[in-house]
This record gives sequence, structure tokens and C-alpha cells, in this order.
Amino acid sequence: MSKVYLIGAGPGDPDLLTVKAQRVLRSVDVVLYDRLVSAEVLAVANPSAELIYVGKNEGEQDAVQQVIFDLMLDRARAGNSVARLKGGDACIFGRGGEEWLHLARNGVQVEVIPGISSALAAPALAGVPLTYRGVSRGFAIVTGHCAGRDPVDWADYARVDTLVILMGVKDRAHIAHSLIRAGRREDEPAVFIERATTAEERVRDATLGDVAAGGVEVESPAVFVIGAVAALRAELAACAAVEVLS
Repeated sequence: MSKVYLIGAGPGDPDLLTVKAQRVLRSVDVVLYDRLVSAEVLAVANPSAELIYVGKNEGEQDAVQQVIFDLMLDRARAGNSVARLKGGDACIFGRGGEEWLHLARNGVQVEVIPGISSALAAPALAGVPLTYRGVSRGFAIVTGHCAGRDPVDWADYARVDTLVILMGVKDRAHIAHSLIRAGRREDEPAVFIERATTAEERVRDATLGDVAAGGVEVESPAVFVIGAVAALRAELAACAAVEVLS
């Protein structure tokens, strides 16, 4: 039986893959990859590797996840080295922990190769530092989508200096309204970074009130950042020669 590598593919730009991730991808026999893995990252893989798309659409997550479990076990038990390639970091809202545990319980050796999460990369590259002395003492990364589980209690995050929300585009108005109701200001700066690090990247500046009112058009995937640090974007982006889009 061979090894399964849980690899974070980063936010999309192949230059943001770790050196170790590149080395392993160039050597494995099988690559199981998700919807958010870019074509440029996939091109790094061993040309003779079996590439298997296992992306999930809404409503089919559990069924596809079982297929992924079966494929990983099947290919590993056949003696193949397997890369389970996930966008961002495999263990941040990627069900990487579930896959790791499933493989371990079935006697398969697993090696985790961390990736750069879009939760960290997207704001930084758009000119939004998640922490800033005197402005933001810390941040929380939260999922905006909890299928099959209790909904997020946004009141728990009302006092966090900076919020980074992944998978929150669909319910953005509800999220913003819930945070305002829990005590966050309507005029608090917010920003969405769509398709970060790719040629299709687009940045939308707003306020929390704008988002709550449904006045911000955004397409998924996007990172949703709320907090005073978002107001630093225009100046920092200008100084760093980062294009500010409206």
C-alpha cells in the first residue's frame, strides 16, 4: 500500500505552491483534485499521472465525498502514490481532516503538505492586512456555509476585530444583517476579493450596511473581509502598486 498526500494547492497562482507541494505533485501516480484547483496548478503534476476530478456541486457534497473516500483507498491499496489536491489549505474548510481520519482508520499512511489559504493570501494581496497595530489585534476565519449543521451564530463574532468569511457569497446579506444586529456598525468597511491571485481577480469595496442591503454584486468564489483594516486598502494598495478596482 502506498501513501496519500493531502496537499494544499494555494489560492490559484502556481507560484504560491510550496516547494514541497510542487516536488510531490511531479512524482505521484494519481491526483484527485477539487473544483478550486486552477489549471495552472494542475499543470505542475506528473504528466503521466492519472488526474481525477472530484469537485462538488451544491447538494451533492456527501455523495461525492464518499466517492473520494473510495477512490483514495482504491488507488492507495493498488500501490499508487496519491495526491489529494485541494484549493487553499486542505485542513481549512476542505474536509481534509475527515479524509485524513478516514485513511488513517483504514491503515493508509498520510502526509499533510500545508497550503496557503485564500483567507490569508487574498486580503494581503489586495492591500488588506488582517492585523495592524492599533487597528486590529486579531482575526477570525469563519465559514459562511454550514450545510447539514446548525447555522453560524454571528453574535459570537460581533466583537472580533477582523472577520474573514469563506463561502459566504450566497448568504452575504444575511451575514451582514446578522452582524449589524449583533452590534457591528453599518458603516464598518468591508471588501470582497473574487478569484484571488488569478487573472480574473476582482475586488469590491463596500460597507457592512451596503452588503446587508443587498447592494453589492459579487460572484463566488470570493473572500469576504469585514473590519477597519479594509479601510487601509486604498492607501496600502497605492503604495504597493496594487490596482484598486471598483
